[in-house]
Amino acid sequence: MLTSNGYVLDERTDRLGALAETPGAERHDREALWKRLRSQGYLLLRQQLPRDQVLAFRDFYFSALAGTGLLDDRAHPSEGIAGAGPSDIASYRRILFDEIVPSREYQEFCTSPAIGGWFRWFMDADVHLHRRKILRHTRPGENGIGTATQAHYDLVYLREGTDRVLSMWIPLGDCPTSLGGLTYLEGTHHAVMAAEREGRLQRPAASITADLPHLADEYDSRWLVADYGIGDVLVHSAHQIHAALDNVNTDGRMRLSTDIRYQRRSEPIDWRWQEHWHDRDGL
Repeated sequence: MLTSNGYVLDERTDRLGALAETPGAERHDREALWKRLRSQGYLLLRQQLPRDQVLAFRDFYFSALAGTGLLDDRAHPSEGIAGAGPSDIASYRRILFDEIVPSREYQEFCTSPAIGGWFRWFMDADVHLHRRKILRHTRPGENGIGTATQAHYDLVYLREGTDRVLSMWIPLGDCPTSLGGLTYLEGTHHAVMAAEREGRLQRPAASITADLPHLADEYDSRWLVADYGIGDVLVHSAHQIHAALDNVNTDGRMRLSTDIRYQRRSEPIDWRWQEHWHDRDGL
């Protein structure tokens, strides 16, 4: 069963589909990639990142949190198995926001050739990585309203800069649909761009809804899903409506992912995104 914030997505097959993988023949064709991105609002790039690079950063993240009670101490931290008991929330937050998020390891991961170098090639320009990079894990069973990322499009949070910013979502480990992951509402970037042009802006910055099935009906569209493997990434426009699935894994495995944003350095940059991410930063 596929759910998001407790809402069931797969009861109606006409409202569910599969993400389109970017063919290998297009992977080194910049014009073809831009055409695909403009057409479908996203790119699914399989094995974009070296496996060892992803696993090394995954191990760094979970190992740093090993003493907080977050993880099952009977398994290696990199397995990401949730602990059964209470966790030390204060220690977890301190380590996450004071040590992991501003770390050299995180910055080097996000600016590596397969990420930063790819954006420079794709945008054919000097590029800027927003310092506000979001890094989160989701425990199994955390599937109530306000837990999984609700439906939204990124531009509503980036009003002070260009609308040509691109987001990359990176699963930090294998991520089948049962573990949760990103889902896109097919073709909705076209409707959002039209609404933006007509001045029907979504304000203030907020999610659209947690009720994904209703939103699919409203847009007469489908939620697109996929199983993700280590090294896969998704790139999407700031206008593409997306959300996250619930983690319904039965083995206690957590989903770990990060989402980052690149743009051309020559275009307006949202100043609010130039500090390290904190879940209380108001964005």
